[in-house]
Amino acid sequence: MPIFMMFGKYTTQAMQNISPERTEKAVEVIKANGGKVISMYAVMGRHDLVFTLDFPDAENAFATSVALNTLTGIAFTTSPVVEVELFDKLIAKVKNI
Repeated sequence: MPIFMMFGKYTTQAMQNISPERTEKAVEVIKANGGKVISMYAVMGRHDLVFTLDFPDAENAFATSVALNTLTGIAFTTSPVVEVELFDKLIAKVKNI
């Protein structure tokens, strides 16, 4: 299944409702959309949260991003990723064109 990174930024509203229970609900939303949590990190800097998630397709990833925003008030940006090994193979094909 494709891997997606979700980058979250807290809003003022989202900060008011931080709790372990909300995190559990977020994981339930991910699973309900066919996703699997690979990692979830709180980070400092441009983003407040970084999730690595496995989904069956982009549609499920996007639906989850919207659902998590609705649930938490956290603004998420969702990006598909590929492993570096596959990236290198794709780039090699481009050079041969």
